[in-house]
Amino acid sequence: MKYSSLVSVFQSRLLRISAAAAIVCGSLFTANLIVHADAPKTAADYQADPASMIDAYRRVEAASVSDAMEQLLHQKRYMSHRMQSIFPTKFAGTALTVKLVKQENHDPDALSGMLKAIDSGGAGSVYVMQVEDGADIAGMGGLMGTAMFNRGFAGAVVDGGVRDLPQLKKIGFPVYSTGPVPSTSVSHYKFGGMNIPVDCDGVRVNPNDIIVADQDGVVVVPRDRAAEILVLAQKLDNSEHSMYPFIEKFHSIEEAVKQFGRI
Repeated sequence: MKYSSLVSVFQSRLLRISAAAAIVCGSLFTANLIVHADAPKTAADYQADPASMIDAYRRVEAASVSDAMEQLLHQKRYMSHRMQSIFPTKFAGTALTVKLVKQENHDPDALSGMLKAIDSGGAGSVYVMQVEDGADIAGMGGLMGTAMFNRGFAGAVVDGGVRDLPQLKKIGFPVYSTGPVPSTSVSHYKFGGMNIPVDCDGVRVNPNDIIVADQDGVVVVPRDRAAEILVLAQKLDNSEHSMYPFIEKFHSIEEAVKQFGRI
């Protein structure tokens, strides 16, 4: 056989070997991707990694969290329409609770515990305040909000009023409250405790419960059931988000509900 023919045969075989190797490598690469793809986390995974759990709660919808708790706990754990945010927002974090007791006084230190509570919080904290009979009293304002913002708080939920909205909006610190009022709690309230159980718009909030808030409202997740509630909320979220394109394509919500079992 001529030398040129030998070279041609060799090159042909080399190309076939290279192609086969590429297929094998491609298969191995694909298999590797499948093996190392992020699998959905279980409740046990989240229980072992609280930071990851809080991060996941930041991405799930409050409505799905509320539905998950209704299915698992058979409880109402969401606040009413009375609690409104000062601007559209979405956040999640762990509750740092504070209670103000209505009591006329001239004590300059009557509210010092409230300030200490803020300085004890940090990244991911959610300031949850019960203001007794406080619809017309500002439980917090710009100074407190600025301190929370700079300490990394995720947001605040006040069963009472809020003031200094221009400052809070300027720094982008999210607050839910019963509405804006210009009044002060100074001389009218005393500090009643921090990191104690409080009732916020009729919902019991314990220290370190998880607060999930978005434009649909505020939901309180009991810490001891948070991992399993999150997993179910994620499933409900995924079902609902899959239904939107189905409805857009087939123009039928009845068929979507039959297909996905979610409404």
